[in-house]
Amino acid sequence: MSPLTEVEGRRLALSNLDKVLHPATGTTKGELLHYYAVTAAAMLPHLRDRPVSFLRYPDGPEGQQFFTKNPPPGTPAWVTTAPVPRSEDPRARQPVIQDLPSLVWAANLVVEFHTHQWRMETPAVADRLVFDLDPGPPATVVQCCAVALRLRERLAADGLEAFAKTSGAKGLHLLVPLVPTPSQQVSAYARQLAVEAEAEAPKQVVHRMAKALRPGKVFVDHSQNAAAKTTATPYTLRARTLPTVSAPVTWDEVEGCRDPERLVFLMDDIAPRLERYGELLAPLNEAGRGGRLP
Repeated sequence: MSPLTEVEGRRLALSNLDKVLHPATGTTKGELLHYYAVTAAAMLPHLRDRPVSFLRYPDGPEGQQFFTKNPPPGTPAWVTTAPVPRSEDPRARQPVIQDLPSLVWAANLVVEFHTHQWRMETPAVADRLVFDLDPGPPATVVQCCAVALRLRERLAADGLEAFAKTSGAKGLHLLVPLVPTPSQQVSAYARQLAVEAEAEAPKQVVHRMAKALRPGKVFVDHSQNAAAKTTATPYTLRARTLPTVSAPVTWDEVEGCRDPERLVFLMDDIAPRLERYGELLAPLNEAGRGGRLP
């Protein structure tokens, strides 16, 4: 029988706490849940009011993985859901992680958290822009950092402030707070900057997804600004061999990166980083911080 735990007045049945999810580090499901509990204050503002998709990996990253958008069977009635109509299901809804009990409930499913760039009260009206910088081998996150610095400068020229985090996989994410702007306009602007970046550095950058174009280059993925798309939420664990995190980084770390391993952060690294740097992405959620597209 699964142990019952009370979290802020909600009773949760937590299962298989001793199950090893990451054999390389011996990381258990109980340790995963503990990570989310201690990181909740930093992570929840990035989840709150945003419909979430889950990449589930209940048997660890080497087991079956599957995406789910609909609330899973057994979702408690107190977990918020929001309408996110899809062509195949006009009445579709997705969970929204509003508080610590909801976060622990979702983490118990063993998931990556992926969120939209818009909030549930304003569907398809984005309050942030995202670039996913994905290196094509033999390029690494080191090359992503060089492209990130180029994009940061270009965004600043338009009065926009960029923040960086690791993807938790191979690359880097840039996030830009915006005044609410239709996703279609954000997508067009992001594509424009990706095309410009490729034109300026065609040997280092590509803006198209085709794999044949990407070896040795950084793919500037602008597509995640589309209203239907989601991006890995800051602080989410990723379904990787090691328990890596999509972790905020400083611009000094980006500028000084010469070794890809320097931008690999595991879940045990995050509490010390929060103590040292604070919540580097907090400005994304500050009222009045968003910029306007030109």
